Amino acid sequence: MSYATKLQRVRKAELGLKAAEVIDLLIRCADNRGIPIMEASSLKTRLSLWENGHATVSEPYRRLFREIYGRRNSDLDFPDDEDDNEVGELRSRLALARNVDEGAVEAFRQQVDNARRADRQFGGVLLLEQLQHLIDQITGLLRHSTARGQREALAGVLTEASTLAGWVSLDRNAVSQAWDHYERAKDAAREAGSTAMLAHAFAEQAFVLIDIDETRHAVEQLEHARALGTDHMSPLLQAWLSAAAGEGFAAFGQSDAALAAFDDATHLLPTDPQDPALPFLFLGDSHLDRWRGNALAKVGDLGAVDQLSAALPRLPKAFVRARVGMMVDLAYAYAAAGNRDEAQTYARQARTLGKQIRSDRHLRRLSGLVLPTSRSRAS
Repeated sequence: MSYATKLQRVRKAELGLKAAEVIDLLIRCADNRGIPIMEASSLKTRLSLWENGHATVSEPYRRLFREIYGRRNSDLDFPDDEDDNEVGELRSRLALARNVDEGAVEAFRQQVDNARRADRQFGGVLLLEQLQHLIDQITGLLRHSTARGQREALAGVLTEASTLAGWVSLDRNAVSQAWDHYERAKDAAREAGSTAMLAHAFAEQAFVLIDIDETRHAVEQLEHARALGTDHMSPLLQAWLSAAAGEGFAAFGQSDAALAAFDDATHLLPTDPQDPALPFLFLGDSHLDRWRGNALAKVGDLGAVDQLSAALPRLPKAFVRARVGMMVDLAYAYAAAGNRDEAQTYARQARTLGKQIRSDRHLRRLSGLVLPTSRSRAS
């Protein structure tokens, strides 16, 4: 097959990209580099003109094509005298990365923390794009950072941003996207040299496996994460990993192992269940109790009603998505106990609040609720 230009051949024959994918890459790359370019609708027309040789590709688009295609000017039929610009571009990126100091890292970390607070209170509808932009920005700086210490600090923030993006994606039922975010988080945790962050990323990724009914493999991954934490991590993280393992056992139908894991979590939980180094872990207030109630509901233990009913009033108001999850658990617990009216009440409340924050994961769980004395779905 012949192609009108080298630019067209590289896209179609060498990279196998669709025009829409290229336009998306151009926009994202330009956004990350702070380069103003035309809008997507105009780019669609312009890309056709460029690829068919009806218009000349000008800067900054030559630079963007070189970056997203990974090709030199000669490969794309651009003027050769601009190849020297690649050296300048690399020097600029290296210089920009060298400007990252403790203040910049803390600013990135604060952005992640702000996103985390917004997510648990309002849901992740508007957060994924924001987080992806932050992830791309940090990744670009990390890729061009040469200073030890600086790389580890950036990688630590990238781990936190990626695990949060994974959790938000999971809440939106975007399971493949969630898995990819957790893979990046694990790589970043290794770069950061943080076994704690690596164990946390492994454990959270296991919830993706639970959601797609790969529960045996989820248990294996949670046990691996738990083993990473042995004797090397704070009691708070060890307690969290034990509770996470408990949920995995419950999903796999191993009620005794699940309750034993939660007993371990209770024993390990420190008196002050807060650690500034682990701002993503919440086990104080009613959090560990509600987590245990979730496991009891999963295995059909009638004690789930009392456990969750006692924990719900103690849940901090800011944890709105957690409240939705607890109401779904209560709907299941009451259904298992044969109480149709209470099951309906909590299902209705969970659905209303779940729709407000667009918690697709909990709404999907709710759709599987079967009320007692009836094979119909919850209303």
